[in-house]
Amino acid sequence: MSSPIVFLEVDKEDAAHIREHYSNAVIHGGVLEGKKLINVCKGAKVVSCFIYTKFTQDVLNELPQLKLICTRSVGFNHIDLAACEKKGVTVCNVPDYGSHVIAEHVFALLLSTLRHIPEADDRVEAGEFDYHGLKGMALKGKTIGIVGTGKIGSVVARIAHGFGMHILAMDPHPQEELAQMYGMRYVGKKELFAGSDIITLHVPALKETQHMLNANAFVTMRNGVVIVNTARGELIESDALLDALKSGKVSYALLDVIEHERNFKENKKLIAHPNAITTPHIAFYADDSTRNMYEDCFESIEQWQRGEEPAHAVRVKSGK
Repeated sequence: MSSPIVFLEVDKEDAAHIREHYSNAVIHGGVLEGKKLINVCKGAKVVSCFIYTKFTQDVLNELPQLKLICTRSVGFNHIDLAACEKKGVTVCNVPDYGSHVIAEHVFALLLSTLRHIPEADDRVEAGEFDYHGLKGMALKGKTIGIVGTGKIGSVVARIAHGFGMHILAMDPHPQEELAQMYGMRYVGKKELFAGSDIITLHVPALKETQHMLNANAFVTMRNGVVIVNTARGELIESDALLDALKSGKVSYALLDVIEHERNFKENKKLIAHPNAITTPHIAFYADDSTRNMYEDCFESIEQWQRGEEPAHAVRVKSGK
């Protein structure tokens, strides 16, 4: 009998979907670390995880039978790719489980905050129908700076264009067709920071992008700029953002992700700031996106089982 496939970080409502494809799968709902992770995955050739389970070199050393890791995410910085390559472990991701749902969340955060929807709802529930103090900010005519115009950033541009916004963008690989379609201008970091009313981040967490929004960056921005981050928490230096909120340089920080986001104590002051609006990393979490995450994962597993190179296999980038 072949070894079971292990699925980690599975929500209860998704377990049945897995069972339809792999009736003997081992399904675990929580985040595991160290020995507990090793014990659950012991003997498995195939493991599927999400972003909070870390496959470090030490963990991989204890799993000699492991041959395939499928992460149900775009990012894969929770997996030691170099160690996987040395051990002959194939790593697959889900390059695009639903760019639109994350882009939609950007505008859900913007609209609910800038039009004071939660505060307005509280007033009405309290029997108050007074609109004073709830004047909103229109999106039409404002300038949005999109940092990264890949799959998600390009959808943000399309939605922003629909709202009649001016669009600035920065990306190492400009898409001129996209720029022409949405009236978008590719500019350098300095011009984007200085010229945007709203800045939204859509780049991966890399060494060169860590703390790209830091104290020096905030100084160059417009007073009252709105910051949106649905990408990775490491992109923003948290203390610098809190200082920028306190000074009014940043009017609102709309954060679906924060650095070390499960460390509430570390982030308590930022989260508690009245103009920091936080959601618990849910931009990805919608009906069709979660379904696609599993379906793409199943496809990679089936391709690997047939002896094929999975279409979504991740490769270690050469340093040359």
